[in-house]
Amino acid sequence: MAETPHLREDPDQPGCWRAGGDWTLAHAARLEALPAPRGGPETALIDARGIGQMDASGAMLLWRLSRDAGLDGGDALRLREEHAPLFSAVQGICLNPPRAVVKDYGVRAMLSRIGATVEDYTREVIALVAFGGEALLTALRIGWNPRRWRITSTIAHMESVGLDAVPLVLLLSFMVGAVVAFLGAEVLAEFGAEIYVVELIGISFLREFGVLLTAVLLAGRTASAFTAQIGAMQSGEEIDAIRTLGLDPMELLVLPRVVALVLMLPLLTFLAMMAGIAGGVTIGTTMLGISPEMFIARLHETIEVRHFFTGMAKAPVFALVIGLIGCLEGMQVQGTAQSVGERTTSSVVQTISLVIVIDAFAALWFMEMGW
Repeated sequence: MAETPHLREDPDQPGCWRAGGDWTLAHAARLEALPAPRGGPETALIDARGIGQMDASGAMLLWRLSRDAGLDGGDALRLREEHAPLFSAVQGICLNPPRAVVKDYGVRAMLSRIGATVEDYTREVIALVAFGGEALLTALRIGWNPRRWRITSTIAHMESVGLDAVPLVLLLSFMVGAVVAFLGAEVLAEFGAEIYVVELIGISFLREFGVLLTAVLLAGRTASAFTAQIGAMQSGEEIDAIRTLGLDPMELLVLPRVVALVLMLPLLTFLAMMAGIAGGVTIGTTMLGISPEMFIARLHETIEVRHFFTGMAKAPVFALVIGLIGCLEGMQVQGTAQSVGERTTSSVVQTISLVIVIDAFAALWFMEMGW
């Protein structure tokens, strides 16, 4: 049974206040109503050894009573041995309360945050290069012993990465092709040059839009899936179990995903190119009076095959970036659900950003080379 808390002055020992009962949160109202010991020389000590149960709220009130009475610890406050650690912890919090963090918006703080961000990005780039090197060494090792290759896992990932993404890639590319053709026709109509919509659609989708739209789509769809899958395994200590069994997580988890993406992204890029051109053909037929036969004939006459190879050459590079970043972020999960979410978000942001940056530099390089 819980005992009612009390604090009384000992009639046989003036200046000695004796505490008893249960000093817990359940008796908070009674604790607040307890008479405070008189400060000064009239209060010599508080004997709290009669307290039965004590929690943090009771320890805090006892500390306040002793402080108001002018007691400075030591023998002036007597506690039971099992209550001493709790009282000491509460006393430390009361004497040193946590301070509110005030964010500095000055120039030095801004430079500090910029430096920390640059350092963090540098670490990410170094980790990605190291991870890519490790994947390459693992692939070379498997090349000497092809029987170790995970064919079933690779084919399963090819289905999830490539085949399942076909409808979305076709729909997105078709709609973008239609929009580009429509906007291009609006501008070219002012000069009576609607026929040049054919070149606009052909060059833009063969060189840029086909591979870029596919890569961005898979960066959001596939990289996040890789990170979430491997991150969940890391959180559940399944990857540690794989290593304990003498297996290589790089060989078992990373390479099948990366190879599947490298094989499927060029195929999806080709479908995106065809879907984008189909969107242009649809707009040309319905709004510009350009028949499908005329559209295809002019496309054949004016578009060189080098534009197609220029776009396709970027697909394996984008696939490597997406696959390696997605798997790397999954391997870096710390073991909590929050970490899985943070790494998944980071993987999508990094892959989309890096794909666009690489595509921009590749476009400039191809242009300077005359390709």
